[in-house]
Amino acid sequence: MKSAPRESSGSPDLSAINDRLTQLERTSRAQVAATAQQGVKPADDVPLRRVVAAALLDVLVRTGDSYPAALAAAKSLSDNAEALKPLEVFADKGVPSPAALSRELLTLVPKLSPPPPENATTGAGIVDRLQAGAAKLVRIERTDTGGNDRGAVVSRVTAAALRNEFAEARRELNTLSPADRAAAQAWIDKADARDAALAASRKFAAEAMAALAKPAP
Repeated sequence: MKSAPRESSGSPDLSAINDRLTQLERTSRAQVAATAQQGVKPADDVPLRRVVAAALLDVLVRTGDSYPAALAAAKSLSDNAEALKPLEVFADKGVPSPAALSRELLTLVPKLSPPPPENATTGAGIVDRLQAGAAKLVRIERTDTGGNDRGAVVSRVTAAALRNEFAEARRELNTLSPADRAAAQAWIDKADARDAALAASRKFAAEAMAALAKPAP
């Protein structure tokens, strides 16, 4: 039996990064003081500080830890703080992992499944009721159902969630009508927000590194 994926066991040790930030700040101040006495314009250390802030933010985003302070630092160093807005929604609780999203989706599957036919077991004997229950169980347990009907789609959604493939589950959910997927719409929105947050963090880190690599004017 496949064990459930483990979540982050704890916050990463950020002491080394914090120490490095402190050293950078001290060095920068010393350079400013020295060059001011010589009448020389001090070198701009913002690009380097932006790279450190971006790296720290990206680590926290990808490990699922909260990151309000790191996001605030990144915004203060960014030329376009609005681009980091997608990260705000998860700042306090952390970006949900694929395993967490999949577990949440599995709790919604019963609400997505098509309702049983009305009066399916009305007046039926115990054998008929057991057979109806068994048929319903088989319908839920099957994960290789083809077709585009609601039951088949929900079956594939369940299979994807069990494999922690939330992106595939989301694609299947989006093939349902708005009414049929209504119970999972908030989940779909959260999955979309997760993608946007990761993309924003990745883009900020890439742009920070690119800016650092540019030669000074």
